[in-house]
Amino acid sequence: MIGVTDMTNITNMADNNIPVALPYILEFEQLGLGMFVHFGLYSMLKQGEWALDLLSLDENEYRSLTDSFNPSSMSDMVLVAKRAGCKYICLTTRHHDGFSLYDTKGLSYYDAPHCLAGRDLVSEFVCECRKAEIVPFFYHTTLDWSRNDFEDDFDSYLEYLKASVRILCTEYGKIGGIWFDGNWSKPDADWKEDELYSMIRNLQPEAMIVNNTGLYARGTVGNEYIDSLTYERGLPTPIDRRGMKKYLAGEMCQTLNNHWGDADDIDFKSVRQLIEEICRCRRIGANMLLNVGPDKDGKIPLMARATMDSIGRWMDSFGEAIYNGRPYISEPDKDDFVLKDVNDENVFYLFKHGLGCGGDVNVVMNGAEVGQTVINGFSLPVESVEWMDNGEELTFEAKGSALTVNCTSYKYGTNLTVRVAKIRTKNI
Repeated sequence: MIGVTDMTNITNMADNNIPVALPYILEFEQLGLGMFVHFGLYSMLKQGEWALDLLSLDENEYRSLTDSFNPSSMSDMVLVAKRAGCKYICLTTRHHDGFSLYDTKGLSYYDAPHCLAGRDLVSEFVCECRKAEIVPFFYHTTLDWSRNDFEDDFDSYLEYLKASVRILCTEYGKIGGIWFDGNWSKPDADWKEDELYSMIRNLQPEAMIVNNTGLYARGTVGNEYIDSLTYERGLPTPIDRRGMKKYLAGEMCQTLNNHWGDADDIDFKSVRQLIEEICRCRRIGANMLLNVGPDKDGKIPLMARATMDSIGRWMDSFGEAIYNGRPYISEPDKDDFVLKDVNDENVFYLFKHGLGCGGDVNVVMNGAEVGQTVINGFSLPVESVEWMDNGEELTFEAKGSALTVNCTSYKYGTNLTVRVAKIRTKNI
């Protein structure tokens, strides 16, 4: 098994040498599902967020996009996130092209207030998040193609980076965290991370500090100020916190298609795949950050909107398990697993894969899988088991350290992919 732990146990398992978790990190873990937003000048080209570099575009022509960049609103992305059940949004306040969506206060004229928009788009974004009760996070590049000093005078560049991040920490109230990306561009350089991160910690004591380690270093423990391991688009692996100096959260981010920024890309992942990956994340206690690339007006394109809305339909039924569930029983050779509720010691969640929907074999392709699910290692006295989507009670048998649940399929006309049952145990 991956482990038998809940939030209380995780923070106090001295016998396993697991460090005590800081409250703001535990709060981050309970957010569960977030939305990544890649949005900037590149959104006008509809060729992805790396268009300037990968397509070898003329830099002056690219910069001239500021003459027409004027998003109508920053509200649409927040509304889509809200409907999808996302508890936080991470916005690209500055990507590798160096253009900032926020007012850089004179550090540069390459920012939103000095383009056609003429306003601080990050301020608008934060305002919309507050209204929707969504936690705002800021992505910020550490790699900058627009700055000569990035190559010629790295120390000077790092001062510019630090001053930029200071603005994000002081101008927008309390934020959920800052998500850095780009240190991989100079793997042997001294990025003076301690200076940058200590400044953030002083200005935003409860902000998550994350630095993307990329696909080739998934789950790598970085600087001591870092609060979460990253897995980018690779599925996370169980975090062994024994012996760590600090309790770290985990987070995977995933694209809906094959690009982060808006692009002419119709190769979308299925809703089933994305839901299964959300569940795989929560299985080991990691968050999922699903990415969208708004168009030049800040609107979420139709296919991405439909995908997120469909995930929201699933979250309407099972979101409680995603937000409150913590790793409990997970057998490596089984897709199905059990989470324990962080707020109620008598509530557990059984995640059941592959049920399908019932109906005549000539109508329903492959029919529906119905049968028993055996949970090994579950020895608590069970009071009830019921599907969370419709309240249907399931029969079960508890024998020794195994709980057998008789699972029914979805009714004809309904299939929400992964199905979750709530298990209630008796007070001991």
